[in-house]
Amino acid sequence: MNLAKLFASKRFRQLLVLLAAGGLTTMTGSVVTPVFPEIVRDLQLDRSWAGMLTSTHALTTALFTPVFGILADRVGKRTVMLPALLCYALFGVATIFMTTLPTLLLMRGLIGAASGAVAAATIGLLGTMYEGDERSRILGFATSAMTTAAIIFPLLGGWVGRNQWQHAFYLYLLGIPLMAIAALVFREEPRNTSGAGLSDTGGLLPVVRQPSVLMIYFFLAAAALVMQATVAYAPIYLKETIGADPALNGVVLGLRAAGAAVSSAVLASRLARRLNNRRGAIALGFCLMGLTIATIPSLTQIFVILPVAALFGAGFGIITPNLYDLLADQAPAELRASVLAIGTGFNSLGLFSAPLLLGPIWKNVGLPSVFYLAAAIALLVSLLSLRRERKLGTRG
Repeated sequence: MNLAKLFASKRFRQLLVLLAAGGLTTMTGSVVTPVFPEIVRDLQLDRSWAGMLTSTHALTTALFTPVFGILADRVGKRTVMLPALLCYALFGVATIFMTTLPTLLLMRGLIGAASGAVAAATIGLLGTMYEGDERSRILGFATSAMTTAAIIFPLLGGWVGRNQWQHAFYLYLLGIPLMAIAALVFREEPRNTSGAGLSDTGGLLPVVRQPSVLMIYFFLAAAALVMQATVAYAPIYLKETIGADPALNGVVLGLRAAGAAVSSAVLASRLARRLNNRRGAIALGFCLMGLTIATIPSLTQIFVILPVAALFGAGFGIITPNLYDLLADQAPAELRASVLAIGTGFNSLGLFSAPLLLGPIWKNVGLPSVFYLAAAIALLVSLLSLRRERKLGTRG
């Protein structure tokens, strides 16, 4: 009976829609990855630049998420989310008809911008619908949903596009039924009483200029960069050292994402409460990521690789919801969507910058150095988080 009441709750239905929308933002890049070799082969793309297909969306997401976050605070998050879901679907499926690299990159850029708008509205709604410990748990569920989507959608994209790569892009059409459902469950939205938004960026700038907020933005970018280091380069290492095939690499990536999903949903908020502050949990998460990624160059046994992958993912799952929860605490309610959206933009910026920073290291120094550098970044951020904790006391 209680379960039936839960499913009948309007707030619960809204949460499900927001979790699904968050999953779609994760799908933005993961649909391309499984069919990327076929796209390059069939369209005879220049291999020097073809890799931009897998990262262009992250750049435009980073650029446009803050813009749409500010817009969401001004005109309403529902008003931003619904057309963004429609554009997401249309730009995604339009990629099928692009046959040159410039037009493909244009579509990838546009869908990245649409994904940024969806992300801004989604996290803005999550940040304003819930408060306190409840918000911390919900942000953990959101992170869990997105990391679960990171497992499902690459598998789904590879399966749908196994005979013809264009078919994978039809998955973007999921944005249309989700838009219709969102229009039903979010029939109205309370207006901000402060009038903050595009016409009052002076209220936003003092918030985002705070050293504590800038530090959180840096942490979000660093966490994304370190995660991308394993997603992009660990499969290459495993193939070179133990001859891992795509199936085994998929299992390792899946365990990493599963570790993040479980820890973000179950462990993140509990650990923060146990340590009596979120900054300690964030430091522990970065330390766990750093120590596990540093071991990759010495791993040659699959029975050791698998638990290490899960532990790495668990570290990421501890970090992300606590960072967003900490960021939400720094922002007044009327500017929360803007502040959180800028954080999502920094997360995307970290994803985009990973190959720019680590690619030359791989080429000129070697693959192990990539993992050592990523580990050093993670451990440095862990120390910085502890330093901020000592300086600010238990407020975080």
